[in-house]
Amino acid sequence: MLPDHYATLGLDRRSSLAQIRAAYRVLAAQVHPDLHADSPEAGQRMQELNAAHETLSDPTLRRIYHRDLDASREESKAPRGRLERNISQDVRLPLDAFFRGASLDVRVNDPANPEGMETYTLAVPAETAPGSRFRVARTGAFAGGAVLVRLKAFPNSRFKTRGSDLRCDLRISAQRATQGGHEMIPGPAGKMVRVVIPARVSRGQILRLPGEGMPKARGGRGDLLVRVTYRPVVEIRSKW
Repeated sequence: MLPDHYATLGLDRRSSLAQIRAAYRVLAAQVHPDLHADSPEAGQRMQELNAAHETLSDPTLRRIYHRDLDASREESKAPRGRLERNISQDVRLPLDAFFRGASLDVRVNDPANPEGMETYTLAVPAETAPGSRFRVARTGAFAGGAVLVRLKAFPNSRFKTRGSDLRCDLRISAQRATQGGHEMIPGPAGKMVRVVIPARVSRGQILRLPGEGMPKARGGRGDLLVRVTYRPVVEIRSKW
């Protein structure tokens, strides 16, 4: 536990800087070692007063002290000897698994479990949103606990995820960029998606396809953001 500098000065956390300095002056005058040459306790008391004053009279040190003091008190309140039954674990799935669903084997090798390996099955429903959390109940010696599983998406070479939205690039010809039209691209759910390209589209322009992104936690799907890229035609001719 950290020393209670406020108790040393006879104050509380709401005390002002002026009150801290005034309390220090009064107490330091009372216990100064020069007045108590035969008392070793006076020297110790003076050190405590100096430490309290140095910490609490500096706004930065006082703020750090409050943070550490609160953390120390919370730690002291934590129950001791309680069997920890809950485990948190992230798992990454390919994008299509969020659309079609998946069945996962959850295995827990806990040295504290006298029954050995724990094996459970987690069924991930179709149209599950990335970031979803599932609670897999533990049994046996750890009954009442759970494995808390959070689903994340694997990094994908084609799509980049941002929340429920997806981003991808579409490279087209300069002729397509000039005339416009449409292109078919593979979507994240495995189906082909139609992208309508306006005539004279700009390089780097983003085309938004509503409802073609990842599943959302409350239903529906995010958007697919397609960035158009192409190489302009450059002709160089001799002038002679």
